[in-house]
Amino acid sequence: MTIKAQVEAIYRSESRRILATLIRLLGDFDLAEEALHEAFFVAVERWQQDGVPANPRAWLVSTGRFKAIDRLRRQARFAASQAVLLAQAEELEEAQWSDDEVEDDRLRLIFTCCHPALAADAQAALTLREICDLTTEEIARAFLVTPATIAQRIVRAKGKIREAKIPYQVPSLAELSERLDSVLQVIYLVFNEGYSASMGTDLTREDLTREAIRLGRLLLELLPAEPEVMGLLALMLLHESRRPARTSTSGELVLLDEQDRSQWDASLIAEGCAQVEKALTTRRFGPYCLQAAIAAVHAEAQSAADTDWPQIVGLYDVLLRAVPSPVIELNRAVALAMRDGPLAGLQQVDRILNRGELLDYHLAYSARGEFCRQLGRVQEARVAYEKALALTQQVPEKRFIERRLAELCQSE
Repeated sequence: MTIKAQVEAIYRSESRRILATLIRLLGDFDLAEEALHEAFFVAVERWQQDGVPANPRAWLVSTGRFKAIDRLRRQARFAASQAVLLAQAEELEEAQWSDDEVEDDRLRLIFTCCHPALAADAQAALTLREICDLTTEEIARAFLVTPATIAQRIVRAKGKIREAKIPYQVPSLAELSERLDSVLQVIYLVFNEGYSASMGTDLTREDLTREAIRLGRLLLELLPAEPEVMGLLALMLLHESRRPARTSTSGELVLLDEQDRSQWDASLIAEGCAQVEKALTTRRFGPYCLQAAIAAVHAEAQSAADTDWPQIVGLYDVLLRAVPSPVIELNRAVALAMRDGPLAGLQQVDRILNRGELLDYHLAYSARGEFCRQLGRVQEARVAYEKALALTQQVPEKRFIERRLAELCQSE
């Protein structure tokens, strides 16, 4: 492997940890991002001559830090606030750090990004951008808003952190509860982007699902008795157990009822189900516990036909009362169709769309197309699938919908 390829591989696996540490050391998001990119640029050149260091992450953090100090000193020559910049550079130069601290920096950064001083919509957007390196387009897709809206939220959030001097730390146990919901949401958004990428050639991004699960485990270490933390970790583990079966060897999308369940990871299922049971015994469970319970019912079924669909519909009913959401309602419609037939599912989807909700959500039209296909309503199915095709930016999903459309043409 060439040095350039090794640097690219290290960037993919380590850049967000390095960035999190640089943000802690430098106290500024933008300065840390510049330092990160300069460090990797230097690495390509320097490692060609000296070889890859024994600890690339520590080397990159140190290089990025010194690049930031140099930048501050250069800026001081031309800035009216020369004394302030020089003092900042000297403070950074004297600061001590250990590579042992790096492992928890991403969790520290999540709590910083989820500080209650920030608007709720900005918290998740900033975290997904800074911690997971998602583009504004990918984040916008997750939130069903425009990239410009996401960019504005991120800029405002960075400014607020800087102006309010929000500390870079995991809060005390007394403060954790007020930030927990936001942190859970962010971790789950990270996982979802990995489990079903919003765009691109691959259906999944294992780096993101793995990172979200790692963060979930760290959070559970902080809050071992918190049922919603157990529930989120269980939910991610149970979904992740199915990931290998979600695509064929050629990269095609495979629906849940068609998956080879022998490919499901039994160890992840066992761990996830154990966490679900532990969470449910507290009787203080919330939305993540309920979603994990639904995933556990799927995981325990030997086949799609053996799935306890009445129980899943019942759990969705409870979930909807706790968290009214058109997306959850759509998922319930799919379960309802499995229990009562495609017409029941179609009627629920149409209620959602007629309310003007999920009109830009491709999965709503995919579900409608599937129900119409099963009912023999070919023309309606085609229209729904064409809308879904126009909305999705995920290549395997596009190919799946195109196959469905081709099958409808052959059936006429």
